[in-house]
Amino acid sequence: MKILIINCGSSSLKYEIYQMPLKQSLGKGLVERIGLTDGKISQEYNDSKYEKTMSIPNHRIAFEQMMLAILDKDKGILNSITDIKGIGHRVVHGGEQYSASIVIDEDVKKAIEINCELAPLHNPANLTGIEEAEAIFKNIPQVAVFDTAFHQTLPPSAYLYGIPREFYEKYRIRRYGFHGTSHRYVSGLALHMMKRSAENTNMITCHLGNGASITAIQAGRSIDTSMGFTPLEGLMMGTRSGDLDPSIIFYLEERGFDFHELQSILNKKSGLLGLSGISSDLRDIEAAALRGNQDAIETLDTYAYRIRRYIGAYVANLIKVDIIVFTGGIGQFGVSMRKRICSRLENIGIHINRDLNNQIGANAGIISQDYSPITILVIPTNEELQIAIDTYELITGDFLPHDSEDSVS
Repeated sequence: MKILIINCGSSSLKYEIYQMPLKQSLGKGLVERIGLTDGKISQEYNDSKYEKTMSIPNHRIAFEQMMLAILDKDKGILNSITDIKGIGHRVVHGGEQYSASIVIDEDVKKAIEINCELAPLHNPANLTGIEEAEAIFKNIPQVAVFDTAFHQTLPPSAYLYGIPREFYEKYRIRRYGFHGTSHRYVSGLALHMMKRSAENTNMITCHLGNGASITAIQAGRSIDTSMGFTPLEGLMMGTRSGDLDPSIIFYLEERGFDFHELQSILNKKSGLLGLSGISSDLRDIEAAALRGNQDAIETLDTYAYRIRRYIGAYVANLIKVDIIVFTGGIGQFGVSMRKRICSRLENIGIHINRDLNNQIGANAGIISQDYSPITILVIPTNEELQIAIDTYELITGDFLPHDSEDSVS
């Protein structure tokens, strides 16, 4: 069964095709600059690459171009549109309605639309992707996989804010959390790698990339996560500020900064980029730090400190922690940053093996000392594969276990 994975943004369309139940990626592509005259589509299939530049005025044209690329005679992925038997969509916000992935019907689409006010930059585009896919792939089942779903198991003590309760009841202001598909994927793989069951395992998963979040998982259920009402809360990220005193906003407003300007600063000009003044890319900052740039050194220290602070808090709340997972672009590839983060966590049972950390690099494996009470893992995330798995399971009713080759000896 071939499953098409769709991640539709306001100006982009990412897609990937999986052969299920083999969990094999057949090819993937990206349509960029939707709404502009110099739109671009690029697609990778085996050793061939399909590229085209053209005007892509709207998402309907983007989907049409996607299909032309997928079915291209020389560089396409499939021979016929009928090869696709299911479509999985990444949807950012499911609100409190959905705690799991679901086959899309009219009620699901209405819920996604209702939650557009909670995710105005993402849900409208996600809904557009669903509607455009319906127009092309008539009568093919579609599945919504929500970024927020995994965190719907948070207890009230973790998701409520210390503000008037009516703001939660009337305006739905609470912690929702994001990156749920990634946290769910790597936590499931961690259990398989360590040959453990969810029921007797607690872990902390660290998704560190341009966007970053940490989740505390108890018996397979998310019980706390760093992102909140929006993805802005929590860790310092590539361009997002993460946690800060809310009064800073009022202070800056009094000095002439308007709402839209502050929103842009906190989401697009802060984090690693804003604090370093160099880049949102950790590699650029690490290179500057090696040259003695003090701003870069302080940025790296701040980034690692914020992560350690969340890990410490989650260890305290979980009481017993068995596994900590590093994933995401920085978590997987940031060998030096993993070492920096773990270097002061020995007192709570997290002992990194620096040689193993260097040897593992960006591969999956254990990087903790043999005597470490908490096992430290590096696991590459694959949200597209998790969406494909969910889609396959919901369409067929068959459960897919993790592959045996994912084990760590």
